[in-house]
Amino acid sequence: MTETKQKEVDLLALFSDVAPAADAVEQLRLVGVRDDEINVLSGVPVTGAMLGREPHPTNVPKIAMGGAILGFLTGAFLTFVTPYWYPYPIRVSTQAYVPAPPTVIVLFEITMLGMLLSTFVGVFMDSFFPNYRPMKYVPEISDGKIAVFVECESGDQNKIIDLLKKLGAESVKPAEAQHL
Repeated sequence: MTETKQKEVDLLALFSDVAPAADAVEQLRLVGVRDDEINVLSGVPVTGAMLGREPHPTNVPKIAMGGAILGFLTGAFLTFVTPYWYPYPIRVSTQAYVPAPPTVIVLFEITMLGMLLSTFVGVFMDSFFPNYRPMKYVPEISDGKIAVFVECESGDQNKIIDLLKKLGAESVKPAEAQHL
């Protein structure tokens, strides 16, 4: 009993509007294609909710919160510890060594700086940017078309091509990875 593994084929279907692409994603799910085997590319921002898909998991909020905490701790160190490092404390009139108004400003600004920098780094890490691997892409996406990539076994290829064309795909062809 040897089980022959069928070759996987990547299909690319081009749609001119979001509604047929969303219908195609839904119909592909109904015929048994898993969500991780479907990818939608668009030149304009299209959210997963517009396509009836689950939200994409991301770690950016956790990374941003870590950066905010690190920024707050850095600000607290700068405002509460460094004034006591001087051999002769600088005294201005009757103010404390750590006056409240400048302390609040420094804490806020350094906290926001830490959050901003970590969010920037988190978005790059989450999107795997820059990516030097060959990617599946067609120039029509930049012209306003919406591409639906489907990974399927070669035995299901004709069934999926017929389904996508019936749902309004302008073209359905095998996807080729190329350097962008």
